[in-house]
Amino acid sequence: MSILVVTIPENPPERLDKALALAVPEEAALSRSRLARLIIEGAVTGPSGLARDVKARVTGGEEYRIALTAPAEVKTRPEAIPLTIAHEDDDLIVIDKPAGMVVHPAPGSPSGTLVNALLAHCRESLSGIGGERRPGIVHRIDKDTSGLLVVAKSDRAHHGLAAQFEAHSARRLYLALAHGVIDPADPRLRGTRGVSFEPGHVLRIATHLDRHPTDRQKQAVHFDKGRHAVTRARLLEAFGTPPSAMLVECRLETGRTHQIRVHMAHAGLGLIGDPVYGGARKASVKALGAAAAAVSAFPRQALHAAHLGFTHPVTGQDMAFDSKLPQDMGDLLSALRGASEA
Repeated sequence: MSILVVTIPENPPERLDKALALAVPEEAALSRSRLARLIIEGAVTGPSGLARDVKARVTGGEEYRIALTAPAEVKTRPEAIPLTIAHEDDDLIVIDKPAGMVVHPAPGSPSGTLVNALLAHCRESLSGIGGERRPGIVHRIDKDTSGLLVVAKSDRAHHGLAAQFEAHSARRLYLALAHGVIDPADPRLRGTRGVSFEPGHVLRIATHLDRHPTDRQKQAVHFDKGRHAVTRARLLEAFGTPPSAMLVECRLETGRTHQIRVHMAHAGLGLIGDPVYGGARKASVKALGAAAAAVSAFPRQALHAAHLGFTHPVTGQDMAFDSKLPQDMGDLLSALRGASEA
């Protein structure tokens, strides 16, 4: 255990947790939520003894002592699972995740996850997130979505990355293969609530997302409740005669659960292979020829996190990473291109 001694600055915020967050040195990497937990747990002592009320009033010049224990080991078991690493340093790691890997352990997936793999790979280089020696997950991609995500290895990185994702300043670009095509002249698209076009024929989908009213495992579009969500989609290639499938670039302004999959389905442009939101849409043999069979047989949502950009939360350096399409999506793309050339 170590003791961190801090002095409340002049004209501090009224609440103890906020005042401590302002007073602790940056290198301590203690977020306000972590400080609040420490206060509640009895780890903070002030001029009048133990300070257990996060809303307690403070005065400039007061001295507080914060008892910090070594990061606790988490119960999740490390597993030696191979990882494709795009970048790693003392504070963070960027992973190119394969389709089929769950990011975080859950009741239905207690092992074989990215977190299990990171615990084995990083070992002692994890300096502790929220008082535990664990990787800091600041964003996720679905089990059957492939591609890039960044994970914090230290508390200071976790705070900085989380702030960027909350402020929507991190840059995320996905490539998807989807049914239909984006056509600004399509009256159905223009008549869909929440759908509009921006310069460059960019499709903008802006709705709220919340739990599906009957299936709690799904998300659904809402306009009177839920969390604001914005996706932008741009047609890269169209396939078939007439065009009935496309390669599309999707950019996230927000990052809600299943956002791209739900939004594209809402626009009538469901992702190929999506077992949850793809609906009963069938590939047209007349339009796609032999490629229709490849479309129908594709076993997962054809979605890949192809680009990730952010500011390094410790060094301030601009970071940008790109990932090529995985082989399964590359093979499907080749089949679709062959259909268009036939």
